[in-house]
Amino acid sequence: MIKVLRAKLHGIRVTSADLDYHGSITLDPEHCEAAGIYPLEFGNKNSGARISTYVVFGDRGSRCCILNGAAARTCQIGDHLIIAASEYIDRMTLGDFDPVVLTFHSDNSIDKQLLYRVRPTAAAKYGFSIEPRQRAPGHNGGGGECA
Repeated sequence: MIKVLRAKLHGIRVTSADLDYHGSITLDPEHCEAAGIYPLEFGNKNSGARISTYVVFGDRGSRCCILNGAAARTCQIGDHLIIAASEYIDRMTLGDFDPVVLTFHSDNSIDKQLLYRVRPTAAAKYGFSIEPRQRAPGHNGGGGECA
């Protein structure tokens, strides 16, 4: 078994922080569903800090990214995060596994939906490409305020 990236929210901005909450990160469920985000690890692009935590769903369509508890100390409002969920898979299925990656506009609406593809090639053991993913009908990255 190998640990691989399953889903990533790349460049989502912190909208709030709540030090007195029990812990976790609160995310818009539309973003989580589009990428397939469950328990996760995230990294702060601004500071390089890394932390593991779990997801709590905020209000649907809110575009929120709220750091709670101890995680609130790792970021400032407006920081760009990389939220990554991983999974253990059999190495033999790597070529059939396409992680979903979402990128974001400055208001946390979804900019692009991408697939990271790893496929066996004749020239190397594996080749890597980034390809566009079709959005689900009617999905626009949400709207509204954070909870």
